[in-house]
Amino acid sequence: MLIDTHCHLDFPDFAEERDQIIERARDAGVRQIVTISTRVRKLPDLLAITDRYDNVFCSVGTHPNNADEELDVTAADLVRLSAHPKIVAIGEAGLDYFYDTQKPADQKAGLLQHIEAARQTGLPLVIHSRSADEDMAAILTEETARGAFPFILHCFSSGAELARVGVALGGYVSFSGILTFPKSEELREIAATVPLDRLLVETDAPYLAPKRWRGKRNEPSYVVNTAEVLAQTMGISEAEMGDITTENAYRIFTKLPRI
Repeated sequence: MLIDTHCHLDFPDFAEERDQIIERARDAGVRQIVTISTRVRKLPDLLAITDRYDNVFCSVGTHPNNADEELDVTAADLVRLSAHPKIVAIGEAGLDYFYDTQKPADQKAGLLQHIEAARQTGLPLVIHSRSADEDMAAILTEETARGAFPFILHCFSSGAELARVGVALGGYVSFSGILTFPKSEELREIAATVPLDRLLVETDAPYLAPKRWRGKRNEPSYVVNTAEVLAQTMGISEAEMGDITTENAYRIFTKLPRI
């Protein structure tokens, strides 16, 4: 059994065959899926999807590349919305300096609201961090000192120091199809340093299809290839990796029902 801890089932890429995608995931052993919010104002669309499928859950939050659209969203708003039984996480929020579409100050302001919501609810904060390792490590360190909160460094492709800091502060590290790419030797070396009890797998679908399906639109069933490569990297069996990452998902996503 596997859990795809991060995808985007509300994106237009999936609109025409969402039923089939969910069925293919079940057939591949992916028993639960967390579809991640990128705009709080589009939360109704996500909840409509979770209502349709009993094995699909979601988060609530604002992606850093949309930060300026939702600067009015407060921690209190996120806490209130997260009471919905199908919402199991806060985010994704964070810092993205790669695209340079949003002011760093706006991204940080949004991130701090999400951190406070995670702190108050105990739900994990799904963190997007790209080309922002130093600032992200500093924020996580400073905010944890003010009060611990659960978090996941999602779709990890950053440097070894951010992984080290994240784990030291109690966070989890989630790997996507990037881990499987031939040129990702350094990332696999970093993955090998992460404790087994802090590992997660995801697709970030529709993006970043793993090596076996490279060039295709990604989907939750493809997380099996990432889990296979992660198992090889850690020197354990695929079955063990499935058990480990599933147990880790249940530990961090405390509202996700065990099946």
